[in-house]
Amino acid sequence: MDKILVTTDFSTNSKAGLRFAIQLASQAKYELIFFHAYYFEKPTTWNKATIAAFEKRAAETIQKKLDRFVQSVYNSMGLVRHREKCIIVSALHTDSSILDYAQKSKIDFICISTRGAGKLKKLLGTNTSYLINHAPVPVIAVPYNYRKKEIKTILYASDLEHVDRELRKVLAFSKPLKAAIELLHFHYPTSGVTSKLIMDKQAKKFSKYAIKMHLEEVNLTERLVTNIEVVVKKSKPSVMVMFTEQSRSFFDKIFLSSNAADYSFTSKVPLLVFNKA
Repeated sequence: MDKILVTTDFSTNSKAGLRFAIQLASQAKYELIFFHAYYFEKPTTWNKATIAAFEKRAAETIQKKLDRFVQSVYNSMGLVRHREKCIIVSALHTDSSILDYAQKSKIDFICISTRGAGKLKKLLGTNTSYLINHAPVPVIAVPYNYRKKEIKTILYASDLEHVDRELRKVLAFSKPLKAAIELLHFHYPTSGVTSKLIMDKQAKKFSKYAIKMHLEEVNLTERLVTNIEVVVKKSKPSVMVMFTEQSRSFFDKIFLSSNAADYSFTSKVPLLVFNKA
């Protein structure tokens, strides 16, 4: 059974990630692990016994708070809790603590809410973009205004490089949910014929899944993210899937931001991001 690590900071916005993960688990067999990282500054004048007692009380309080928080989301969705855990971790850095726990616990997906960011935060990074660019497992970025909705369609945006391998991962995600797949590719004016041949080949190869193909000519006056948003508005998928290249150079990551990480700031639908590698 696949395990989903669902992060929360107890904010109202973070409930979106919980709602989406709970919806996933209601449609397929997933084990949900609700995760909260916390940190307290400790006075240097305290001795070890005082610090230990304080940390124990704090941990008990936070654990109860997480349990209540999770229960409130289940209640609002009219669903009963099952196959889930509530985990709290004391850590200075939230993003690295999420990755550490995911690796140690053999997590299959990380789910996190996102609510965009200003230009400064985009440059400095957020937990969402950090996870997308560093997590060894797929990351699901859920817009803060997500509400309970059956997952019926998955829109997979592809550059058609390694499309066969990537499509198999998308299919593995969609099968338990019984969700239809739509493949989206933007081509340049000179590459339309080649792109169509590749997509026709994939449609024939995976014919039993009846994958719908979207071949669109890219609008060169707009950013790729904007091009994608136009299709999303028309198609209205339940989930958007993208693949990102995590092994780019530091220069590339700063000046040529990941399309997947960039899109997570503006996405109107949950975004599932796989590492191309």
